[in-house]
Amino acid sequence: MKKVVTFGEIMLRLATPGYQRFIQSTNLNATFGGGEANVAVSLSNYGIPTEFVTRLPKNDIADWCLSELRKYGVGVNRVIRGGDRVGIYFLETGAVARASKVVYDRANSAIAQIQPGMVDWKEVFKDAQWFHWTGITPALSQGAADACLEAIRIANELGVTVSTDLNYRKNLWKYGKTAAEIMPALTEGCDVILGNEEDAEKVFGIKPEGFDVAHTGGEVNAAEFESVCTQLQKRFPRAKKVIITLRGSINANHNTWGGVLYSGKLYQSRRYDITHIVDRVGGGDSFMGGLIYGLITYPEDDQKALDFAVAASCLKHTIYGDFNLVTVSEVENLLKGDGSGRVSR
Repeated sequence: MKKVVTFGEIMLRLATPGYQRFIQSTNLNATFGGGEANVAVSLSNYGIPTEFVTRLPKNDIADWCLSELRKYGVGVNRVIRGGDRVGIYFLETGAVARASKVVYDRANSAIAQIQPGMVDWKEVFKDAQWFHWTGITPALSQGAADACLEAIRIANELGVTVSTDLNYRKNLWKYGKTAAEIMPALTEGCDVILGNEEDAEKVFGIKPEGFDVAHTGGEVNAAEFESVCTQLQKRFPRAKKVIITLRGSINANHNTWGGVLYSGKLYQSRRYDITHIVDRVGGGDSFMGGLIYGLITYPEDDQKALDFAVAASCLKHTIYGDFNLVTVSEVENLLKGDGSGRVSR
């Protein structure tokens, strides 16, 4: 089977235990995470060969990071070494009416200093069927944006399917360019576009009428987002599939979760009621990993691909850390209606 290549930053994640606030915590739990790496781990768990491309310094923290990725079967042979530091993010997990909080410490990380030409993309894409990137990568620096565009154009030349998760992060666009200036040229080369309720609005000014993402009350009408999908497809005609994840936030521990996929016809998933969230960080990445698996495995069945993605991501909300450590059989059991959580003996 041909591999899936992902490109982006992986960071050291330092999280307060349980629901402690930064100010009261005396220790932090250390793991690793980052959008494109999270997708690669999901796919590797599903049996899809993966290659994660990034830039990391030559130090013990970076070696530890690569060891973690290898543990989950992710290919790291195309990681380039250089720069001074691994990016860090700090996480305080919210509860009920108190939202979670993320603090970034990733300025001047190794990948933020990447430049076009540092990665031999034609070599990377040998035996590749898919390339995935997110809007986080071009937000890091002009060099990262240029390297991402370089990769997309070469993937297009070689006939590799390209997907993006728009993943707008307002706190990252600090180098003098906005997402609206940078993202269109990159998104033009994409065959599959994923966003959430607000990404299309924040990046491209595209939104459903009468929808306020900050006040969903747990209710998100999937049909309202057909117009978002058609507008994105009109602006980026290469994209044959546009997908929107739909999160209804009742509180920090209780969300509804679903999605729609548009490919000339609107497909809607079932809506999951997630009442006791363990960790929602990486939820969108787990959706993307499930979606790529579904589109590769069920190429003629968009409904099945969407349903797999939503179920996989629903399960991620029960797992601590960025990575979605579930198997295909666990996702399929949930799809069959087995959400009881009974002990497997």
